Amino acid sequence: MIVRILGEGQYDVDASALDGLNELDAEVERAVEAGDEPAFEAALAALHDGVRAAGRPHPADSLDESDLILPPAGASIDEVRRLLGGEGLIPG
Repeated sequence: MIVRILGEGQYDVDASALDGLNELDAEVERAVEAGDEPAFEAALAALHDGVRAAGRPHPADSLDESDLILPPAGASIDEVRRLLGGEGLIPG
């Protein structure tokens, strides 16, 4: 699966890492719902770190479409609130 972090690039992430990434995604959701900016920033950074740790950089010259797209570092809580669907940023 290809995960894009906007403003950074794409990562090839094995599907076996999704459970752990979903836990991090749930932390982002909880912080957004609570309107807790410090917790949101920490949770989004942890989600990005989780993708980087679980994945490997996808070739920059590739035109492959991303399976998941995450907001960039520095995204506001309101921007992410608009992106969240019923299943968060990472479905599953």
